This record gives sequence, structure tokens and C-alpha cells, in this order.
Amino acid sequence: MFSIAFAAMPATDAEVMWRGGADAYGYQPETIISDGPGHPCRHCLRNIDAGEELFVFAYRPFPELQPYAETGPIFLHKTPCQRYDAEEILPPVLASSRDFIVRGYGENDRIVYGTGAVTPTGDIAAYAASLLERPDIAYIHVRSARNNCYQCRIDKVEVPAHADAGAST
Repeated sequence: MFSIAFAAMPATDAEVMWRGGADAYGYQPETIISDGPGHPCRHCLRNIDAGEELFVFAYRPFPELQPYAETGPIFLHKTPCQRYDAEEILPPVLASSRDFIVRGYGENDRIVYGTGAVTPTGDIAAYAASLLERPDIAYIHVRSARNNCYQCRIDKVEVPAHADAGAST
């Protein structure tokens, strides 16, 4: 038995940007001011409020370069924020749109063809769980249905079997 877990970008990736590091293309992040909704932080998985500074930079949520290692623009609070940790609930940033692309990837970090679907926000958890039941799916990406920007990852979390609660002592 398993459950699913929504995962923000790793804190180590965000810290690289906050410490002045370079993005996936070797460039410094750009600083802009949020004009309100539409700037989802990929670390805390919340929208960045109007008037707040944020970084926009190229991000590659894959361990190495390969043909399927998509790189694209994402946003991050310029001031360090706490990483999203309520893994079992739909992250607040996903409430910002009616639907998202949900796509499965194999252990080799390649897209598993036929898994990508524009999915209503309320159906993301169920669709991801159904994909993660498949042995060829290692994890899921949630991406913008309009711009294909990376939002977050969904992983399978094994739920340990519990001892029978009615066992006698």
C-alpha cells in the first residue's frame, strides 16, 4: 500500500539561488517584483504576494542532462522561505488554476509516453495515484497546462503495514 507526496523543489536548489548561484543555464537569476497571483514560488508552493521581490530563473528538475530533461522558467521568493512540507495535501499554489499537466517519468528520468494529461486540479491526486500504481512510473511532474512550467513533483510513499490492532497480549 502507498500514498502520494507532493514535493517542492529541494531546499538545496533554492539555497543555490539565495546564495548568489547560477541557474541551469549558468546565469544569475533575474529579480522582479510580483504584481500578484501568477508567480508561484516552487519552494514554499505558495503564490508570491504583490510587491514582493522574486527570482525568475531557468530550472531543470532532473539530476542530469539528457533529451527529456526539460528546463524552463520558475519563480522563487527572493527572501528565503520555508520549504513546503504538508506533502499529503494539494499545495496551495495548485489552487491557482483549474487544471495542470500531470505526467509520469520512469526511473531513467524519461517521460513515460501516454501518461501526460491535462488534469482538473481536483483530480490531480487521484490521477497521480493511478499512475504511480504502474511499475514503469517512478514519479510525477505537475506542470502548467498553459505554459508547461514545472510546478512540483509527486512521489510514491510506501505506507508500512501495521500490526493487527486486535491482537491479544
